[in-house]
Amino acid sequence: MTIANPISPDHDALRDDVRMLGHELGAVLRDLGEPGLYEQVETVRAVALARREGDPQAEARLRDLIANLSLTQARDLIRALSCFFDLANLAEDRHRVRVLRQRERDRHPDPRRESVGDALKQLRDAGRTAAEVDALLNRVDVDLVFTAHPTEAKRRTVRATLRRLRNDLIDLESDDLLPRERDRLLHRIRTDLACLWETDSLRPAKPTVLEEVDRSLFVADTLWAVVPDLAAAARAALRRVYPEDRFAAQPSLRFGSWIGGDRDGNPFVTADVTRQTLLHLRRAAVDRHLRDCAELLSTLTLSSAYHAVSPALDAAIAAGRDAFPDLAAYLDTTHPAERYRHFLRIVRHRLRATRDADPFADLPSAAYPHGQALLDDIQLIADSLSKNDHADLAGQTVRAWIDRAAVFGLHFARLDIREDSAQLHDTLAALALFPSNPEAAVYASADEAARQRLLALPINPAAARAIDPASLTDRCAETLALFELIHTAIDRLGPDAFGIFIVSMTHHPSDVLAVHCLSRIAAARLQTPNPQAGAERSAAPGTDSNTTPPPTTFCPLPTAPLFETLDDLANAPHTLAALLDQPDYAAALHHHGNRQHVMVGYSDSTKDGGYLAANVALHDAQQRLADLADARRIELVFFHGRGGSLGRGGGPAARGILSLPPASVGGSIRITEQGEVLAERYDDPEIARRHLEQVSYATLLVTGRAAADTPAEWHDFAHRAADAAKFAYRRLITDPAFIEFFSQATPIDTIEDLPIGSRPSRRRAAERQLSGLRAIPYTFAWTQNRSLITGFFGMGHGLVAAASGTAAQGAVPDVDACDFSLCRTMYRDWPFFRAMIDNAELALAKADLPITKRYAELTDDPTVGQCVLRLLIEEHRTARAAVLAITQRDELLADTPWLARSIQVRNRYVDPLNYLQAELMQRRRAESDPDAQKQIDHLLRMTVQGIAAGLRTTG
Repeated sequence: MTIANPISPDHDALRDDVRMLGHELGAVLRDLGEPGLYEQVETVRAVALARREGDPQAEARLRDLIANLSLTQARDLIRALSCFFDLANLAEDRHRVRVLRQRERDRHPDPRRESVGDALKQLRDAGRTAAEVDALLNRVDVDLVFTAHPTEAKRRTVRATLRRLRNDLIDLESDDLLPRERDRLLHRIRTDLACLWETDSLRPAKPTVLEEVDRSLFVADTLWAVVPDLAAAARAALRRVYPEDRFAAQPSLRFGSWIGGDRDGNPFVTADVTRQTLLHLRRAAVDRHLRDCAELLSTLTLSSAYHAVSPALDAAIAAGRDAFPDLAAYLDTTHPAERYRHFLRIVRHRLRATRDADPFADLPSAAYPHGQALLDDIQLIADSLSKNDHADLAGQTVRAWIDRAAVFGLHFARLDIREDSAQLHDTLAALALFPSNPEAAVYASADEAARQRLLALPINPAAARAIDPASLTDRCAETLALFELIHTAIDRLGPDAFGIFIVSMTHHPSDVLAVHCLSRIAAARLQTPNPQAGAERSAAPGTDSNTTPPPTTFCPLPTAPLFETLDDLANAPHTLAALLDQPDYAAALHHHGNRQHVMVGYSDSTKDGGYLAANVALHDAQQRLADLADARRIELVFFHGRGGSLGRGGGPAARGILSLPPASVGGSIRITEQGEVLAERYDDPEIARRHLEQVSYATLLVTGRAAADTPAEWHDFAHRAADAAKFAYRRLITDPAFIEFFSQATPIDTIEDLPIGSRPSRRRAAERQLSGLRAIPYTFAWTQNRSLITGFFGMGHGLVAAASGTAAQGAVPDVDACDFSLCRTMYRDWPFFRAMIDNAELALAKADLPITKRYAELTDDPTVGQCVLRLLIEEHRTARAAVLAITQRDELLADTPWLARSIQVRNRYVDPLNYLQAELMQRRRAESDPDAQKQIDHLLRMTVQGIAAGLRTTG
């Protein structure tokens, strides 16, 4: 099968890869496919190419070819095209790594662009002293949080095969291969391709939450390898850029997870599932620490006859022998002079005890109580080596483990908890713990002021303990159990097991205060009636499991409001200010170091108001919240709920961070790494390293950037454009024809039925309105029919209205009549505006409205399809013209020709899948036989997966 070069015809190595993979795929289709399959694939591909090249007859021929396929033929064509995309993506990723490595060689000794070394060099060139950079590094804290959003459509089994193929491509590049070795590699590639061809690409059922947890841990080995490498590179860069100074820089990266803690609309995330998730994460870390320990055991064979050890290490060995008599007997049988190995055997013993213990019961004395205890032990080894003339050995063999222990601790990733504000209030209303207050009886319908008063009341411990969970609804009982689990887990595992508590759909201060009230109730329920158990304590390891923790005044987790809709973003500063004015909340914040987390949602804000309005609202809210935090003297940490797609805050990570208001970063930043990008960013260690160094680079630079006032004229223009863009987008989605178009001209029903995630597509299953649909499947659906409206719709109208001085709700003039000189200045000098335009440019380039036209034909009422399609085409044309006028380029992506070429080449292969999907949607609606319906549904799911692979984007 012929595969065109998906990046550039000038890259010989890539061309060789795709030619070889294409040849092997073609052989598989001939050998294992149905007779005539290979020829059929080539015919469809040729006709699709002719259509792209302007043949006026090609589209009709393509539609006829597809309409005449049997379901079996359609299935095999979908499989063949999907395999092609898997291989094209594989070759593209491999070439990306190749290019990255070559650029590093070419720039040596200068750091490669967008690395920590590059950031340090820019800071030094800007006049930053070593002391200033040291202080800056101590402030930087990048927290990447993995989520299980249900858009990762590829099975883990398939990814394992692709990983083997990737490794074979790497091995084939060796200049030292013997002919027999090359033949063996090619044979292995053929067999893996055969397995890929005959593997079912779809999961048979939705995964459980714990399966999602385990599935997400495929990133663990990659991160375990990459994190110390990045830390070492940062230390080396510091030595190069500031050679006369010494820094005690620690890794600035941390990792978190929502998987197993995100309850928002997912009834399968129970308190017990969260408990088990904590154990899974703990084992993932401890098992890898054991592996590092074993490696050092085979390396640090130094004898005390030739190499002294520090008194501290000797004392630690003696203490270990005393503490663990059974281990002491074993140590007596090992070489007495190998002191490091003696100590490492003690560490291994403690790690095994940690792994095997139930942390919710009594911890055995050997188990590590927390990650710092392990880190202290590893540091003892490094200090002993360094003080005895082996600093290089410590740096080479022990430093990597120190970095891992500092970043991953005993939990690998800190688990966030998320719950919908409505569920929190439902639970409080059901508990009815305010009988003496007349407002309590109407808590569910109380206004905001009344709720705040009720939530500030003290909790009666006896009344709290008297609550019978059996009398509550399942959801409310689960919510109560969650808060009890949080208190117990922190008592047993320590605070590092958790991240923060996120309140989805935060509209009012009471939404956050509800978390604190439920936390107080849970603490009171866990308190024994013993009146002497009053003060807070920090649980020591191995405490009696029958002793319940006394209540705490404050919620043990930092609480983060999540502002998602445009209205909530606009009101966010008022909501936060009202929270800070609450004495109890202010005291709780002080308890957490006056560090306030705020999450901002990109997905729902875009679904609510469109791309441009959402971007401006997010930027504006962050700046206003940062100003409030500065005035109130609190540290504000923004948590960016970005998705992988352009319509949900996606795009290059560094570009997104550099576009933030500098005052909103302050060194600390949290970003979601959503399900659909985990494999893309973390499957290949080289790509993972590049992604993490770009995130670190951008955070360091934006933190070190001197805050400059953005001209008021720019803000005024952005707000006028946002108002007009919002009007255009809202006019579209509130049109009665829109819902009909969305439900019939996109594969939303198939997407909602995909067995790729545990979480339902709607927050409440009974809701069928657009408002109840999550932003992820919403964006996914528009991507599948190639319109990508969440990445641009409304922007053209907004930019033209603002540039021409037209009212937001008025008809806008032609783009050619607008003066975009101010926009060009903003594009050149304002990182926020530039990133917004650049990301929209990519969405416009990927959108293909002639393909959307085929889906528009699927609407029951042809006038509906034509009406909405016309709006999409007009807005795309206007937005494209405005972007080109601002960037002063003749074509989209003219400054990144390799990307434009990749999209052009991929389109030739994605188009047949789109026509297949539309044909199958049409057949499905006309089919009455249940067995045939089931078969078509399966094929539709396959097309969704194939198109996602071809476009390299989902929802």
